[in-house]
Amino acid sequence: MTEPSLHLAFDVSRTKAVLRAAEPFGADLTHVATAFPVGGQRGPHMLEVPLDDFLAGLHVLSEWPAPDSVEWDEDLLALVSDVFDDADQAAACLDEAPRADGTGSAGSAEAAAVPGLLGDDWRADLTGFQRRDIARLLAMRHGANFSVPGAGKTRVGLAVYAAMRERGTARRLLVVSPKSAYESWISETLECFGNPPLTTVMGRTPDPHAELLIVNYERLDRSLTGLAGWLRAAPSMVILDEAHRMKLGAEGIYGSACMALGPLSRRRLILTGTPAPNGARDLENLLSFVWPGHGRRVVTQAVAGGDLAHASSVLRPLFTRTTKKELGLPPFQPVIRTVPLEGLHREIYDALVGRFTARAELSREDFDALGKAMLRLLMAATSPALLVEGSSGHEALNFQVPPLDIPQDEPLYGLLQRLPQYEMPPKYRELREIVSRNAAAGRKTLVWSTFVRNITSLERLLGEFQPAVVHGGTQDREDQINRFRNDPDCLVLISNPATLGEGISLHRHCHDAVYVDRDFMAGRFLQSLDRIHRLGLAPDTETRVTVLASEGTIDEVVALRLAEKLEFMGAILDDPSVRQLGDLQEEQPVTAGMDEADMRALLEHVRVAGVR
Repeated sequence: MTEPSLHLAFDVSRTKAVLRAAEPFGADLTHVATAFPVGGQRGPHMLEVPLDDFLAGLHVLSEWPAPDSVEWDEDLLALVSDVFDDADQAAACLDEAPRADGTGSAGSAEAAAVPGLLGDDWRADLTGFQRRDIARLLAMRHGANFSVPGAGKTRVGLAVYAAMRERGTARRLLVVSPKSAYESWISETLECFGNPPLTTVMGRTPDPHAELLIVNYERLDRSLTGLAGWLRAAPSMVILDEAHRMKLGAEGIYGSACMALGPLSRRRLILTGTPAPNGARDLENLLSFVWPGHGRRVVTQAVAGGDLAHASSVLRPLFTRTTKKELGLPPFQPVIRTVPLEGLHREIYDALVGRFTARAELSREDFDALGKAMLRLLMAATSPALLVEGSSGHEALNFQVPPLDIPQDEPLYGLLQRLPQYEMPPKYRELREIVSRNAAAGRKTLVWSTFVRNITSLERLLGEFQPAVVHGGTQDREDQINRFRNDPDCLVLISNPATLGEGISLHRHCHDAVYVDRDFMAGRFLQSLDRIHRLGLAPDTETRVTVLASEGTIDEVVALRLAEKLEFMGAILDDPSVRQLGDLQEEQPVTAGMDEADMRALLEHVRVAGVR
């Protein structure tokens, strides 16, 4: 048998294409390599190219001098064939004139016909917007659902699978999701099907008998071999839930694992309400999973001109989205409450950013070391005391009641070590006032903070309201959440968006949220907002969200950057409500009229209440 002039296959990770040339064709392979600047030549006869770049540049192979002797690995050739088909279909969708309902024209299944496509075993009700989204997704081989949280993306995903199963083109479904979403997938499966498919959360290995297999993003990388075998064993579909988790694409651990598994399925579907939390690159990576070799190029071309309205119109046929307005939810507008920094807090923060008083100058080296990290500045804008090491990383701050007088002859860095003895942060005072007013009105409050030590400190400060607490180290998470929902004496839930920003509904029990601090992650901010503002709210519900920001600090930078990111995402999604969330309304501090005696009385009240 004649040796092939060129052999093409996946690498072990299935995230790269490997090109191996026969001895006489080394120079030709080097010529091919020049078309893939991000590839890497491993000697004169071997070239590795990231899969997405390879698929986007397939035309280069048309110049190979011996095309009849090119040998393809079967799996890679099947993917290439799919890519050409998908590119043609995506191009046809992009050329469609969109209809007023956002579905496009020819080729979309009519929404009214959707229930008849799902099979006799389907029994769940579908809203009008869900039928519209399902119809659009079924009109394409692969797809993306960017609907807001609460729009029922889980049910839409299961309906697409049901239609695939009814057609005979898929017999099993792999769902990749955060752990927090497991309950939703399991309960929705039981509700949607008369005879629910055998559904299993993945253990050490995939259950070979499962029809619906659920796995979290953290397990993907070390389970690739088993999952690849499970997908190959029968015609399969893959759904990425909260797909923004793999927004780094092939450059991230989650993304590279998803990119490796995607081509093994008959249909790929991504679900997320925040597809581009940090800009176009996130969207490029998500659509590269859906349409390898095509998705990235479409986004790049659409956004390149800088006209986001045009980019939105170009990209709109490639995804479905149900907006907050379509859900019919009562509107709300977060407000930003700016608090002034005074006394030691102001002086310490200024020293951290290089503005030194005479007292701070004595500790310049110490403050230079503390102030270099962005996270430290975010902490310091709330309380510089969070920067001081405790007996543990989560040790709560213990405030002196009443506060001690500030020694005038002590270096500022020494005062920082004992700051809770002298001052309480203004954000804490504002939060205490908000929670107290809400509690008096019978309203529960959801409190967000990025930092676990902040959470434990606030747990002590708000002790009289019997707060529930959830962070990454919480062992009884479900018990804490249930206590907040069901115990009338538990008036506060304190958590961080990284832990509780996804996969949980609190809108039936809580309508007030306060952000003690925010980081630069726009997606997490949007996701966390939707914990208390989602489908099922009564029309007259008043949702109140307050963002606390320290005047003249990094909080102002965070607010600006989040607004810019939300403006971009809202423009790409053609959703004014997202853009509006970045433009916070100003609100004055409610405790501005409190003097020192008032503050001491309040602190004494908290202390006494905490020992009862």
